[in-house]
Amino acid sequence: MLNNKEPVYIQIVHFVKRQIVLGIAASGERLPSRRDIAAQLGVNPNTVQKAFKLMEDEGFVHTSGNQGSVIFFDEAAVARIEKELTHGLVVDFIASAKDMHMSFKKVMDLISEHWERRE
Repeated sequence: MLNNKEPVYIQIVHFVKRQIVLGIAASGERLPSRRDIAAQLGVNPNTVQKAFKLMEDEGFVHTSGNQGSVIFFDEAAVARIEKELTHGLVVDFIASAKDMHMSFKKVMDLISEHWERRE
């Protein structure tokens, strides 16, 4: 499910990162072809290529010639990705709360109230 808030290639990268952190993607797992992903999402293949390039640059996807692309990570990479994703989540949440002039106490009360309810 794509959103209009961030570029599609970034959404693709974040999707793969979330799959890694959640333990859904395994190291050594092959990714679908760029064309298959582009067709599935209804986007330009160059957009998907940009996502793959970023994942390769970050070191958690390896591509070898015509063999396709493979997810590759170790514990350190998972920790780095998890820190990145959670940091962004918290920063965005805090910015939204501050924009609404919420106090720290109100934010913490709301978190406590909703923590046990997972919707």
